[in-house]
Amino acid sequence: MADLVITNARLVATMDEERRELPGGWVSVVDGRIDDLGIQDPPLANEVIDAAGCLVTPGLVNTHHHLYQNLTRAYVGMTDKRLFGWLQSLYPLWKSLDEESIYVSAWVGLAELALSGCTTSTDHLYVHPRNSGDLLTAEINAARNIGVRFHPTRGSMSLSEKDGGLPPDGVVEDDDEILAACEEAVRRHHDESWGSMTQIALAPCSPFSVTEQLLIRTAELAERLNVRLHTHFAENSEDDEYSVATFGCRPTEYLERTGWASSRSWVAHCVMPLADEISRLGAAGVGVAHCPSSNLILGSGIAPIAALRASGSPVGLGVDGSSSADSASMWLEARQALLVAKLRDGADAITARQVLEMATLGGAACLGRAGELGTLSAGAVADIVVWDQNGVAFAGAISDPVEAWLRCGPTGARDTIVNGRAVVRGGQLVSEATDEMLAAHRAASRRIQQLAE
Repeated sequence: MADLVITNARLVATMDEERRELPGGWVSVVDGRIDDLGIQDPPLANEVIDAAGCLVTPGLVNTHHHLYQNLTRAYVGMTDKRLFGWLQSLYPLWKSLDEESIYVSAWVGLAELALSGCTTSTDHLYVHPRNSGDLLTAEINAARNIGVRFHPTRGSMSLSEKDGGLPPDGVVEDDDEILAACEEAVRRHHDESWGSMTQIALAPCSPFSVTEQLLIRTAELAERLNVRLHTHFAENSEDDEYSVATFGCRPTEYLERTGWASSRSWVAHCVMPLADEISRLGAAGVGVAHCPSSNLILGSGIAPIAALRASGSPVGLGVDGSSSADSASMWLEARQALLVAKLRDGADAITARQVLEMATLGGAACLGRAGELGTLSAGAVADIVVWDQNGVAFAGAISDPVEAWLRCGPTGARDTIVNGRAVVRGGQLVSEATDEMLAAHRAASRRIQQLAE
């Protein structure tokens, strides 16, 4: 007897090694794992979800986010600024983050992601103001409350304005202090077991906000602790110009000389690599979190995703922070990725199935969990999304459910299953705490935004 069977699907897109697609298929779950899949004769189960007229996919994997930024979402006057000016305008607001505001922003942000079919999310929490409390633990507790799989990173900034960086003094830390906090975060929270709900990565914010020695020492620490590395990289022309002026080289060479050009690393954005740099990143196995909405809003450019994938770099999708991307929807990022790749490289540059692969398998590879996440195959975690394709928005989309998934809509998940348990059911969060969390979030957001008045 299975714990759960999802049956009668319009199509099950397994994203397994053979990329099998099962019309009329079913998926069974036992003890939080995928037990079996098929087309006929589903097993008996304690719970049955009827997926008639629905596409069933693996859960989507979000590879880059700043959850706290939903406290300053769509903030006035930010849409006309490029990356550096945008950051310098918002740092003074973010310096008042504390455990309460981090908890509610993480809860709301992860809930929003789950509604868009995301079952695993990372978070790049790099702002740790003095005396703000244990912010990383606060967001981990929020993820556990919601029930989503979580890969937070212990981010950091150590290079303030007076030292030639961008952030103000109040949100930077000392290198030794950062490394000690990173090691403690891994000791307390990192679970490397198969199917774990929480894993930690180390994530200095960016080359323009940390010292070169911190990058080098963080890479060495990650190697010793056997955890992954994450940072912002080659975001726009400002980033390139800063690297050449400050380090005497382009971002890719800087990545190489600091020990980050390895399959342990995945980087956010990667908008501006040259052709030979794309080859070097691919040969090193560096993963890329593609964040198309944020890149467009900040005018950063369109990342060369087709070339990066062809080079061998694992490419996943990231919604980025809600102060730049505004809407934390993995479905929206997937659709945006399809559109901008075609705009950049031609109509045949990418397909809907390749985008689904980025949103699932690519994200799992970035997080070092290939074969475990992002696939519906026996033994993989039971992270599953049911996408309803009934109704007006899908009228006429009868030839291909995967194409319909991206080309029709907008759409959210009907059911989001994490570790075999429903987080979203019938398009609504299962949690009864939503209204309470939204009220707490409004209060925290108001308090932070009043700093600018």
